[in-house]
Amino acid sequence: MGAVSSTEAEREPLLVPSAVDPSLPPVVNSRVYRRRWIVLTLFSLLALMQGMVWNFWGPIQNSAVHAYGFSKSDIAVLVLWGPVGFIPWLFFMWLMDKKGLRASLLLSAFFMLLGSVLRSVPLKEETLRRWFIHGGQFLNGLAGPTIMSAGPYLSTTWFAPDQRATATAVASLFGYLGAAMSFVVGPMVVPAPNNTQHATFWMAGTGSDTTIKDRIQLVLYAELGAIAVLFVAVLLYFPSRPPLPPSVAAASQRLSYRSSICRLLSNIRFLMIALAYAVPTGVIAGWAGVLDMVLTPAKVSQVDAGWIGFWSTIGGCVFGIAMARFADSIRGMLKMILVLMLAGASLASTWFTLTCLSQYTHLPSTAAILYTSCILIGIFINSSVPIFFELFIETVYPVPEGITCGVVTFLGNLVTGLLLFFLTFYCTGKPLFSVQLLEERLSQRGRK
Repeated sequence: MGAVSSTEAEREPLLVPSAVDPSLPPVVNSRVYRRRWIVLTLFSLLALMQGMVWNFWGPIQNSAVHAYGFSKSDIAVLVLWGPVGFIPWLFFMWLMDKKGLRASLLLSAFFMLLGSVLRSVPLKEETLRRWFIHGGQFLNGLAGPTIMSAGPYLSTTWFAPDQRATATAVASLFGYLGAAMSFVVGPMVVPAPNNTQHATFWMAGTGSDTTIKDRIQLVLYAELGAIAVLFVAVLLYFPSRPPLPPSVAAASQRLSYRSSICRLLSNIRFLMIALAYAVPTGVIAGWAGVLDMVLTPAKVSQVDAGWIGFWSTIGGCVFGIAMARFADSIRGMLKMILVLMLAGASLASTWFTLTCLSQYTHLPSTAAILYTSCILIGIFINSSVPIFFELFIETVYPVPEGITCGVVTFLGNLVTGLLLFFLTFYCTGKPLFSVQLLEERLSQRGRK
């Protein structure tokens, strides 16, 4: 048979590849950049300073009362400005969603800088000076919605999936680390009022009102300088996102701002987890902010209260990063980890309460037991924050991480604000939720 050339139809392939569905996300190239560590460092240092400024007055409340004429309610209000700064949280979440992390963080850093300037103005008029200090604390609180909720958004945008939980822990817990440092920096630099306590090898000792004011001013100037340097650094270099995403999840399409809010508020499972997050973390944040005031009736000095707050927060940060690293290597264990942490916090809280009520429980009450129980409470609750954030993100995906964590941090600060708001009206000579007050009420019931 002779060779005959094939026709055009015969040259068509037998298996034709199916058409690409336009609804499917395109295949993207992913890459992890070394500059992600610079971004994480800048963000974490800003969180550190925001936490230090927020918790500056609580650990030195005795010194502030003598130097500036603050009352116990004034100290509670200075701490309360942090949760109050979350009132416009919807605006900051919208800004982060629409303009990116750079715009939102720059605005927050500017508020921190302006607030530090107001706090540092050395006015001689005491009333005006107190107003400036309150205004500075409020402006620092306005940085909270971005600083406290953008950690998961940053980790998803810049880090690979096997590093995401660790990056979230670092970005989220550095604010707590700043609050812990204020427990040490304040009593170390600012002396206690005369005839209140003896000096130790690490604290500033006692001093007159003039000496206290000068030392407080020194710390305020130092914090202003650190915040100014960080603001300039963020202004010069802090990109919103890398040129290429680190994973397919980072490049995926997310819900719009309005759809995300509706999705979150209608998700019962998310709301239940948010409640489990907001109540313990909100209470422990408000409690730590006035820890010196709370422990004074238990005959705990300003120095010891500072060390308790320091070690409980430091332990929570270290343990939280370790657990986040563990969660990175073993997925699907977030719920079990949180259950164990909250169970440990419940046992430690019960131990602390029964120890303080040793008059009725007849349990041994020593400084070592008080230290241990308080520190365990802080470790278990503070270390649960990054694990909660990861669980939130997995529960409500594809809601953007910044919006999700913005909602839950608002709820946590709402609990903190309610606690401190109650304190400002209750401080009429008797401490709030203190051991002394609880013992008085129990004795009154016993008489009845």
